[in-house]
Amino acid sequence: MRAFFEGIQSLFVDFLFKPLDFLRSLELSSWWLANIVSWTLMIVCGYYIVYWCKELSKHKANNEENQDTTAHSFLK
Repeated sequence: MRAFFEGIQSLFVDFLFKPLDFLRSLELSSWWLANIVSWTLMIVCGYYIVYWCKELSKHKANNEENQDTTAHSFLK
């Protein structure tokens, strides 16, 4: 059983986390490049927040939004 868990450790430490180790070592030379994953996720999340707000405003303009508090059966 110990070999199984050591195999999992080896998979993650020796293979799957290597790109993150590279980004960590890159931090000393370029902070912006080291945080590229964070910036990418922030940009993607920001895009989809704007998209979601536009979709909500389209539904509100078409009067498709039901703002009645009894719209759900458990709120009656």
